[in-house]
Amino acid sequence: MREINIAENEKNPRVCVLDASTYVGFCLLKKLLIRGYYVHAAVTKNGEKEILKKIAALERTEKGRLRMFSVDILDYHSILEALRLCCGLFCCLDNKNDEKMVDSEVRGAINVVEGCAQTQTIHKIVFTSSLTAAVWNPNISSQKDVDERSWSDPHFCTKFKLWYGLAKTLSEKAAWGLAMDRMLNMVCINAGLVTGPDVARLNPQPTLSYLQGAEQMYVNGVLATVDINFLVDVHIRAFEDSSTSGRYLCFDHIVNSEAEAVKLAKCLSPLISIPSRYEWQESEVQVERLRNKKLSKLIAY
Repeated sequence: MREINIAENEKNPRVCVLDASTYVGFCLLKKLLIRGYYVHAAVTKNGEKEILKKIAALERTEKGRLRMFSVDILDYHSILEALRLCCGLFCCLDNKNDEKMVDSEVRGAINVVEGCAQTQTIHKIVFTSSLTAAVWNPNISSQKDVDERSWSDPHFCTKFKLWYGLAKTLSEKAAWGLAMDRMLNMVCINAGLVTGPDVARLNPQPTLSYLQGAEQMYVNGVLATVDINFLVDVHIRAFEDSSTSGRYLCFDHIVNSEAEAVKLAKCLSPLISIPSRYEWQESEVQVERLRNKKLSKLIAY
């Protein structure tokens, strides 16, 4: 495995964020710039248009610290160009909640990891996955603990048309398989439903895709959210800490009561609507099954 020589040991480390035109990618890009990183913003043609405009504006003001690259995740060579001279990659892929897009995200993940294997300067990959790659299986209602060892069942996802969970499960497994084969240093952040400023406007499709099957997640105590600022900080901590390895379930709130569910829906308005005269009533608090002790240890230092 390549030795890690990042952040602490380099005055101005250069990293790539792909796809920087996603909500998570863009927020990560901004925080990396604040921390002194040089950033290659790899964007796709299907990225959020408003975010693309914001990145272009930043590129003009950052005076060489930010470079934007147009990539096609199915075009291996365009990925290589974006990775050139970088010491690390933050991979934040997100596709539409569509059966046809599952294969695209899997192939994209493979191309990105292979690109890192062919880029000698890359020392570490931080791969953004999802809690939906850990919670969907036939035994979820009886499973006591859902943690980093848990994986969603692809057959279960296919049966109930949980395409987002299927895409995240298969793409993460493909990335892990190739990273281990190529002896790459990779860490995976399995994020809950992302919340934060303008999330309904700038992250509509991934939000709705994540919420497919939300009622079942809620009933089974595995519907969790994560604030974008917390999520970004965890990504950077995972990159800079040389001791990190494997998967980290990343969430800071579990939605386990009707009151919390209504609060979440209001937060995501107008993506999710609530009757104007709706009044919640005290109801059963769902048993929490998610565990993130590993993450707690990471952020404790």
